[in-house]
Amino acid sequence: MLDGKRILLIIGGGVAAYKSLDLARRLMERGAAVRGVLTPAGQQFITPMSVASLTGDECYTDLFSLKDEAEMGHIRLSREADLVVIAPATADLMAKMAHGLANDLASTILLATDKQVLIAPAMNAEMWAHKATQRNIETLKRDGILMVGPGDGMLACGEVGPGRLAEVPDMVAAIEGYFAGGNRPLMGKHIVVTAGPTHEPIDPVRYIANRSSGKQGFAIAGALAALGGEVTLVSGPVSQTTPPGVARVDVETALEMDAAVKAALPADAAVCVAAVADWRIKAGSNGEKLKKSKDGIPALNLCENPDILKGLSAMKEGRPALVVGFAAETEQVIEHATAKRKRKGCDMIVANDVSHTTGIMGGDSNQVHVITETGVESWPTMSKDDVATALAKTIADALTK
Repeated sequence: MLDGKRILLIIGGGVAAYKSLDLARRLMERGAAVRGVLTPAGQQFITPMSVASLTGDECYTDLFSLKDEAEMGHIRLSREADLVVIAPATADLMAKMAHGLANDLASTILLATDKQVLIAPAMNAEMWAHKATQRNIETLKRDGILMVGPGDGMLACGEVGPGRLAEVPDMVAAIEGYFAGGNRPLMGKHIVVTAGPTHEPIDPVRYIANRSSGKQGFAIAGALAALGGEVTLVSGPVSQTTPPGVARVDVETALEMDAAVKAALPADAAVCVAAVADWRIKAGSNGEKLKKSKDGIPALNLCENPDILKGLSAMKEGRPALVVGFAAETEQVIEHATAKRKRKGCDMIVANDVSHTTGIMGGDSNQVHVITETGVESWPTMSKDDVATALAKTIADALTK
């Protein structure tokens, strides 16, 4: 989709500027040519050399460069791109755009360009919420400026709230969406995603759990939202940040997750990524911590938790058109996952090897096999964000064909 596209990437000041380097790399992997412009504030966080080395093109920084401006460089830069992207877009840059100021290279390019501009805001939560910033955003929207993010969560300043730069896969999806003619294939589709572990209490201080970090499920939820989906994310206890445009429901136990998923229905698709505990304690400890005693180790009587994936697949009425499960295996991955898909009755199983040596559970990369009734498709090892992007497109194709 991005093959041969020319993207001018303006990098504003902020701790999140480092993400712009990853953004440039991801865009180039998809065939785009990226040219970088670094503001004076941006140079406090990353260097022109790093931008130039990554993009293979000069990084532009100076409005009054004798070499570049002899050819009216700011005009040339503004016109040779197919899309102008600002990431991060600071409050200052957005204010300049909204009021037509042009006192440095970036703002002059933005005033001179005849191309579409897409911004990814990033700033302190109070700066984002300030009336002046919100007025500027409304002005930019009226002017036809596209926007992705910001996210909500822990900020570099230590505060919590809206203002995080959108995650790189979300920015890539927004850029691809623009070049697809604004096509967002999941518009009007409601998708329920489960993520993370569940914690099954033994007593007030102990619980049964697993090592799931929730990274893959959260990445999938964000990628689906970036394609226009209305996403409800039911999450077990994790420290992940809610992706932009995703409605999050926090739960602790498998029973709570089952209830939350049912409450979120109807849905066009359900993607069950969560590593739900198979068992819970049948009888609790009456609210008291279990103690060591001379009578020996206390017996923990287990009972089976609800099978959320199987329950969704077996619904007689209101079943999601597409039910996707995950299979975390440690041996015979494809064989066990294929059997699981039949046993659960779901349409698709995404299987991976979570053996200790793979580093997948809790890590940042994944290698999956997508199993359907028609066969197995094995994907190469990718970041969990890239797996999420690819899977979101697969889901969109399945729902819209």
